[in-house]
This record gives sequence, C-alpha cells and structure tokens, in this order.
Amino acid sequence: MAAFVVRRFLQGIIVVALVATIVFLLTHAAPGDPISDAMDNPSVTDSVRQSVRHAYGLDRPLPEQYARYVTNVFRGELGFSFSLKRPVADALADALPNTLLLMALGLAGGFALGITVATVQVRNRGKPLDKILRGVTLAFFAVPDFWLALLLLVSLGYWLPIFPLGGTVDTNVHDLLGPAGRFADRVKHVVLPALTLSLLYFPIIARHQRAALIEILPSDYITTARAKGVNEGAIVRRHAMRNALLPVITILGVAFPALLTGAVFVEMVFSWPGMGRLIVGAIGGRDYPLITACVILGAAFVVVGSLLADSLYRVLDPRLRDDD
Repeated sequence: MAAFVVRRFLQGIIVVALVATIVFLLTHAAPGDPISDAMDNPSVTDSVRQSVRHAYGLDRPLPEQYARYVTNVFRGELGFSFSLKRPVADALADALPNTLLLMALGLAGGFALGITVATVQVRNRGKPLDKILRGVTLAFFAVPDFWLALLLLVSLGYWLPIFPLGGTVDTNVHDLLGPAGRFADRVKHVVLPALTLSLLYFPIIARHQRAALIEILPSDYITTARAKGVNEGAIVRRHAMRNALLPVITILGVAFPALLTGAVFVEMVFSWPGMGRLIVGAIGGRDYPLITACVILGAAFVVVGSLLADSLYRVLDPRLRDDD
C-alpha cells in the first residue's frame, strides 16, 4: 500500500506540473494583460503601464517569464494578485478554508442522504415508496444549481427568515459575541450553502448506490445469509453495503475536486467568499498569477481525490492489493 501511495504521489506531481504549464501558456496567449485591466484609468499613462509591466517582468519573453514563475513556485512564492492587490498566497489562505468547510459539509450531507435514500429504496423495491423516492431524486438531479440555491435562499432566508441571506458571519455583531455565539453564528451562515450542495449531490449518489445494491443482492453470499434467517435490513447494511460502496467511491474521487470550483454559483448566490468566487474574479481581471495558482490547487485536489478513491478501493476490496 505504501509503494502504491508513493507511486501515485509522484505521478500526481507530474500531472500538476503539466497542468500548471498548460494554464500558464494559455493565460499568457490570451489577448490583453492584467496591467491594462488593473490600471484601467484614463489618468494612467502608457509609460506608467509599461514601467509596471517591466517591474513585474510581463514585458520579458514568455520562456523567461515561465522560468521565473517555476523558480518562484519552488520557493513557495505564488506571485502577486493584480486584481486583489495582495499576495496570491494570502488570497488563497483566506478563500480555501471557507471552500474546504463548505465542501466537507456538502459531501458529507450528500453521501449520507444519498446512501440512506438508496437503502430505503432497495428495501422497498417496486413499492410506492421506491417510486416516490425515484421521482424525488430525478427531480433534484434535473434542478440547476443556481436555481436551487436561489429557491432555498428565498424560502428559508426571506419568506421564512430562519437562516441568514449570505456571508460567513454577521459582521455587525460577530466580534461582540462569546465563543458559543460566534460558533452558532458561523453554523447559521453555512447551513444554506451546505444544504444546497448536499441536495445537488445526493441524487447522483442515491441512483448509483441503488443500482449497485440491486446488482449485489442476487449474489450467492446474500442468498446464504437469507437462508440463515438474517433479516433484510441487516443483509443490506452488513453484507451488501460493503461491496455496493465501490461505485460510489468513484463519485467521491470526482466530486472531491469538483466541489473546489463547482460551487461557483452557490458561492455567488450566498456571497460565500470561497475559491469559486476567487477564480471568477481572477479570470475577469486576467490575473495571471491568481488564475495559475487556483488551477494548480485544483489539479492538486484532483490528484488527492483520485488517490483517496483508489486507496478506499483497496481497503474495501482486498483483491486489488495484489496489484501493488
């Protein structure tokens, strides 16, 4: 297992390096530059813009810019954000924890709800409850993310003002509250965006989990368990679920990195200061260092998600360990 992890880690470094190189070349090949957008003011002369370009090395040949960027990355320097006017590392340090919190809660809620719904469906296969839940999962599967986010925002934030309309905290009173009050304030603000992500992902998980359970249940060891008098609920939970989780793990490997940037609309609707909003602003401002850093981080999450999924495969299916 250790050799497998090391091998995949080295492969991941190569993937991240290739992705960073491609993004660097594409962003610099696009028309315009960050200085023109950041200094879009008639009072700023062309000579001032040229001096700023020279200060940041944007007037140098592309290979030289790339070599300088790679050298700085190896030093841990991700550059300066032209649109935010602050170091890229500081911008990522502010946005990433918010996205990780939202991602963790959204994934946990989506998987818990999806697996529960699939289990209930299989135990009531062909019955009215199964058909109703299939219709519900299909409806949520077809709902666009921004529409669902707006629906929850209006219904639970405006019509029934149970939760705040946006942000991570109430900036007016948060610093005046005690530890318990600040924690409760953060929880109230994260409920709606996390619930939106959970409702967006649970139908995918539920449909795959239901199909996997239906495929596993006719197996010989399940028939043997039934012959021994084990009730159907215990058969699904203790015997079928372990093997049926393998297809769902694939979804985890894909969803883990996708949520890093896939929650753009959710973050925009709920004014959640995460990676999604950061990337949108970087692209709009042609912020080369920030765009490249965000893509590098996204590629790293893809590698981590793939490694996590493959490792869980080996834990649940011992036959795969022979390939190490």
